[in-house]
Order: sequence, then C-alpha cells, then structure tokens
Amino acid sequence: MPSRTVYLRGPMISLVTITLLCLFAFLAGFIDAIVGGGGLIQLPAMLILLKGTPVPTIFGTGKVSSLMGTAAALRSYAGKVPLQWWAVGTAAAVAGIFSFLGARVVSHLPQQLLPPLVLGLLILIALYTFWRKDFGSMHAPRLSARRELLYGALVGMIIGFYDGFFGPGTGSFLLFAFVGLFGYDFITSSASAKLVNVATNLAALAYFAYTGQILWQVAIPMAICNIIGSTLGAHMALRHGTGFVRILFLVVVGAFIVKLSFQVLG
Repeated sequence: MPSRTVYLRGPMISLVTITLLCLFAFLAGFIDAIVGGGGLIQLPAMLILLKGTPVPTIFGTGKVSSLMGTAAALRSYAGKVPLQWWAVGTAAAVAGIFSFLGARVVSHLPQQLLPPLVLGLLILIALYTFWRKDFGSMHAPRLSARRELLYGALVGMIIGFYDGFFGPGTGSFLLFAFVGLFGYDFITSSASAKLVNVATNLAALAYFAYTGQILWQVAIPMAICNIIGSTLGAHMALRHGTGFVRILFLVVVGAFIVKLSFQVLG
C-alpha cells in the first residue's frame, strides 16, 4: 500500500520520508547544540532520503532546520554563559556576509573539491585536541580586545564562507577556533559558536529562500524537531560541563573523519 503524501510547494514527499528526516533533524540538533557537527547527521540523511532533489535545494531546506535549532540552542545558553560580544559579534557579522557569498558560489562550483581539504583539517584538529588533555578545560582568554576583533573577523570570513558553500562541521570548526585561538573553554566556545552559526545560517537561508530553493513541507517539520533536539542538547552541555563537551567533540570529529574518508576514497 503506497505511503500517504503531503503537498505544499515543490515535489510530493511521503510522510514516511518526512518522519525519518525529522528523526535525523532531532539527533542533529542535539549533537550540534553541544559540539557542532549536526550537519554530519542531517545532510547525508537528506541526500539519501531526498534522492533526485537538486543539491542546492537540499542545502536550502536543511538551512531552515539548522537555523531554528541553532537559535534555540543559543537561547538556552543566553544568560548562563558570558560571551565576549565585541569579538563574537564581529565574527557573526562577517560570517553572515561570507556565508551569503558561499551560498551563491555553491550553485556554480563542483563540491567534490572540498571534502579532501576538510578531511585533512579534521584529522589535525582531532589529533591536537586528543594530545592536549587540558585543551578547552579552562576559560583563559589570551587576546587583547583589538586582537579579538581581528581574529573574530578572520574566523567569520573563513568559516562563514565555508558554511554557506558546504556546511557540515561548521559548528565544530567554530568551537575549535574559539578554544584554540581565543582561549575560551568548551562551554563558552560552544555558546559563541552558536551566535556565529545563527548568522551564517540566516545569511545562507536568505539566498536559498530568495532563489526558491527550499522544500517548505520538509523544512518546517524538520525545524521543529531540530529545535527540540537543540534545546535538550544545550541543557545537557550546561549540566555536564567542559569535560563532557570535549569527549563528545572528539567523537563527532572522529565520526566526521570516517565519513569523509569513505567519501574521498570512494
């Protein structure tokens, strides 16, 4: 017996497919709220379950879910984790601009050029984090206010463009940047990454929405589930502290390395 289908705008999608996508969106939101890397779960699921859908449309649809979930996580962190607004705000503003540019480029360049580079970076990040046992365990900002602004702009430019162009792993890269460059602990870095990620998702989403590359009948229920997962994940991070976040960060980065290894080699 065929599955029931719903139709709002775009192709007909079965309710079974939407339900599965919602489950993956919930899990992606939970992981992303703590250490980033929700795209590692959500994007492959969308590529498999929405086979035949143009890649930019899948990216645009996923951005709705990612934006709402990230915003929910940021709201959970707000007031509980102090942020360096001048640095994080600068990173968010610059990242938003370059994320929009990255979203434009994604429609015109072959994406197979990026995974090998990302794979190499993730391996280095995992090795460094594992080797430095105290990495991210203490909140000890090491930069002057002026250098924080400069580094914030640089991080926003590079990672913002990456998020608009490719996406998966953005939260993990931001988390590593705030710990490694700024000297923040994992909890503060996670909250800071959420603010920047909201800006990048919003900017990229603006482009995809303007060009009509969003399946709203999929995006809306996925967004709701991502919000629930993100809220639970943020509360879990606040409850268990930096040690828990560090371990989960290594697990997520390791899983991302395995996935990209298969993609590059296959």
